[in-house]
Amino acid sequence: MTDSADSPSFRLAYVPGVTPAKWVRIWEERLPGIPLTLLQVTPAGAADALRDGAADAAFVRLPVDRTVFSAIPLYTETTVVVVPKDHVITAAEEITLDDLADEVVLHPLDDVIGWAEPPGEAAFERPATTADAVELVAANIGVLVVPQSLARLHHRRDLTYRTVVDAPQSSIALSWPEEATTDRVEDFIGIVRGRTVNSTRGRQTPAEQRDGDGGGRGRTGGAKGVGGAKSGGGSGRSGGAKAGGTRSGGTRAGGAKTGGARSGGAKGGGARRATGGGKPRRRS
Repeated sequence: MTDSADSPSFRLAYVPGVTPAKWVRIWEERLPGIPLTLLQVTPAGAADALRDGAADAAFVRLPVDRTVFSAIPLYTETTVVVVPKDHVITAAEEITLDDLADEVVLHPLDDVIGWAEPPGEAAFERPATTADAVELVAANIGVLVVPQSLARLHHRRDLTYRTVVDAPQSSIALSWPEEATTDRVEDFIGIVRGRTVNSTRGRQTPAEQRDGDGGGRGRTGGAKGVGGAKSGGGSGRSGGAKAGGTRSGGTRAGGAKTGGARSGGAKGGGARRATGGGKPRRRS
């Protein structure tokens, strides 16, 4: 038996800005015998990690190649501009792209916004990484527009950020190779979707779940039907006594003997005796 079979594991890649801690914690609670290995990758390197088999699944930034990868969109981030704390932009809580028209807006090579055309004035040179761009912001070279999670990731005490209300946004998704949807991947999908322990481990498709529910209802309904038949039969034998006793206020003996057991007409007989004032008919 191979080592991988003896010690199964799940390899999860994630791009900067994503915090997978809460999902990892749930995994460790539900599948303590299967180690989860984290692998941080660049936004551009996430697809390569999945394609080359270095990771089983990954938290990525959309878009992804849907001809190769499956993806479950999770959330869309707010876009912010990172500026020095004494910058004039900090006077407002929110700004628009027009407010950046006279600013030098840094555009790092690992940018994840995907601008059709970046706002503001272009810097003399594009920084290699977002981290490098943050350093330039601190040096008052320019400002930087990024998803909020990256602004928090590269936080500095001398910098702050403000929301850019009309800027493009970046979305996070869970992705994996479409042809490699393993049981482990299904387990992690269940965790990310918030499924319970039983539903996650069952890995039922929606159709299977519907069939299972329908079968359960059918069996339950059948049981009620059988019970109803028995109850109904009992009513045919003795229901007349109950009806007669209830309606006549005390003709239980007469109602039971006359209608319930012998002719099944206890209700009619009991009612006529009750409305007749209790007088017996004259025999011919």
